[in-house]
Amino acid sequence: DACTLSCLCILNSQRICHVYAEAMFSQQPQDLVVVAGQPVTLPCTIPGYHGVVLWIKDGLALGVGRDLSGYPRYTVIGDHGSGEHHLRIQRVELMDDAVFECQAVQAAMRSRPARLTVLVPPEDPVISGGPVVSLRAGDPLNLTCHADNAKPAASIIWIRNGEVLNGAMYSKTLLRDGRRESTVSTLYLSPSNIETGQQIICKASNKAVPNGKETSVTIDIQHLPLVNLSVEPQPVLEGNLVKFHCSAKANPPVTLYRWAKGGSIIKEVSGDTYEVIVDHSFFTEPVSCEVTNPLGSTNISRNVDVYFGPRMAAEPQSLQVDLGSDAVFNCAWTGNPSLTIVWMKRGSGVVLSNENLLTLKSVRQEDAGKYVCRAVVPRVGAGEKEVSLTVNGPPTISSTQTQQALHGEKGQIKCFIRSTPPPDRIAWSWKETVLESGTSGRYTVETVTTEEGVISTLTMSNIVPADFQTIYNCTAWNSFGSDTEIIRLKEQGGSQGSTGSTFLFFKYVTVVFQIVIDSR
Repeated sequence: DACTLSCLCILNSQRICHVYAEAMFSQQPQDLVVVAGQPVTLPCTIPGYHGVVLWIKDGLALGVGRDLSGYPRYTVIGDHGSGEHHLRIQRVELMDDAVFECQAVQAAMRSRPARLTVLVPPEDPVISGGPVVSLRAGDPLNLTCHADNAKPAASIIWIRNGEVLNGAMYSKTLLRDGRRESTVSTLYLSPSNIETGQQIICKASNKAVPNGKETSVTIDIQHLPLVNLSVEPQPVLEGNLVKFHCSAKANPPVTLYRWAKGGSIIKEVSGDTYEVIVDHSFFTEPVSCEVTNPLGSTNISRNVDVYFGPRMAAEPQSLQVDLGSDAVFNCAWTGNPSLTIVWMKRGSGVVLSNENLLTLKSVRQEDAGKYVCRAVVPRVGAGEKEVSLTVNGPPTISSTQTQQALHGEKGQIKCFIRSTPPPDRIAWSWKETVLESGTSGRYTVETVTTEEGVISTLTMSNIVPADFQTIYNCTAWNSFGSDTEIIRLKEQGGSQGSTGSTFLFFKYVTVVFQIVIDSR
């Protein structure tokens, strides 16, 4: 065989050797990188060669000559007569990622192997929970974005306000086809680094889409209602209209308003406004507005600066104390603005105290009486409360020491006794006679009790001259002691006719009678 090149000899069992000594490639396929879905042409030109050309993919022939019927997206194109045998692939797919060769069979030539690398862009990135990601105020934000089925694996970046956010964590997963990969990126943001309404972008890119694909989420920070309760007008005089307005910012939105006063629900009000005519109770019993959304409730309360006149908070009580003891009265008022308290004894202009407490030290009989606790709220009103002080002690007798009567007529002398506790015994004595009640001869004793004390009356029928010369003693006793008053009867229209020495004598006689009576 004189042939220096390989020959293919087939013709009616005769061996014919056709030598293409002059044949050579003017175009050979080159390594190409193409994005899936795009067309690609692998060139192959062998001028002067008119034999069979095969395209080989990963070592396997695609067909004979231009017949690639098994590969509908593959077509051999070009001028056959000029030796053009280009392989055209419509809509490149991942399965086209292979090594291709162009072979001239009769010339026993093969092109250089050409690597066709198919790039697959990632699917549109997806942020879990998007397009709006809600979280509770104070919670950190964790965002997860995945870009799947890419070749090569997608790179993911996070963008906010045009700036790339650092610190994200990435992971890649190789798919079953051994070529494509999925990428997952997780971004953590602390509560202080996020604001509601912010837009955060996840951008995925690879060589197939260098400009990348992106998606975004809007941050929705949810919180309990933020409530402000306003009261207008303030201050306000009792009996006037006041408007409460409960303004709230909430995410999710407000679902319920509930009003209360002093802890008691106001059922007739359900909106964000409450109007009412106020009285003194609004000064001490706060009005509250409770605002609810799906996350929970926020309650805020306000007192009203109501101006009102004095109102009794602790009512003073009348006292009954022993002589020499202390008496303490307590009188408490409320009022707004601040009030002034004054303690005085009825009938006296002397201020005893400007405090709630009035303390009388070592009380005497003359301290008994009515006391007034008065409170004044400037330019608003005043109020007062009266109490009594009763002093326990020996009786005190106050009577006119000389009383008058007509000769021959019925005459009376009276003895007025103040005594706390009431007198146990009252007695009239004159000469050798002692009479506590009832009638003895011309004399009768009657006792009458009044609000001011006890009046004991000694009545004498048919006054005789000797009655004008007699000294009469009125004596009263209780558990604390006794008191005696000397009373003389004077003839009406006559002169007293008494001297100091005579009076001292009668006082001596009175004391003797007192001793006699006490001994009984």
